[in-house]
Amino acid sequence: MTQLTELQGTYTLDPAHSEVGFVTRHAMVTKVRGRFNDYSGTATIDGANPSNSSLEVTVQAASLDTNNADRDTHVRSADFFDVEQYPTITFRSTDFAVSSDTVDVTGDLTIKDVTKSVTIPFDFNGAATDPFGNERIGFEGKVDVSRADYGLTWNAALETGGFLVADKVTLEFEVSAVKQA
Repeated sequence: MTQLTELQGTYTLDPAHSEVGFVTRHAMVTKVRGRFNDYSGTATIDGANPSNSSLEVTVQAASLDTNNADRDTHVRSADFFDVEQYPTITFRSTDFAVSSDTVDVTGDLTIKDVTKSVTIPFDFNGAATDPFGNERIGFEGKVDVSRADYGLTWNAALETGGFLVADKVTLEFEVSAVKQA
């Protein structure tokens, strides 16, 4: 099995076999999940010297999909993402730290022109050559962020106390990437 420290090269995110999603609490009693359907990314990986690695991901904010058209329209509006004014969400790495089969990727997450540093722990799921001869790698990770930190502050108070939409949002990533020739 390929070790994380053995990875070397430039890899492109495969959106057909990956997912960029999120989950947050709604009305304090349930979770609502969503995903973005249009994104791209490139990672240059130097497993032997992780500080030479880099990752850039661009998400088209309007591709948000929570499986509810009315909610999607609201979340795309100026109350939340304001996709007309801020069409992309970006992540650019600033540091990589490898420990066993986990890589902590620290970088700048930008939403609505607000940039904050976040560290996303990614578990390395392995490497494989697919039936078409593509060298693939897989990772999964998640991180909690405060939506208020990015200016996503719309909310409604509940009669019973609390708010309609939680501040904490968990960003979830299932990544398959293909090595470039």
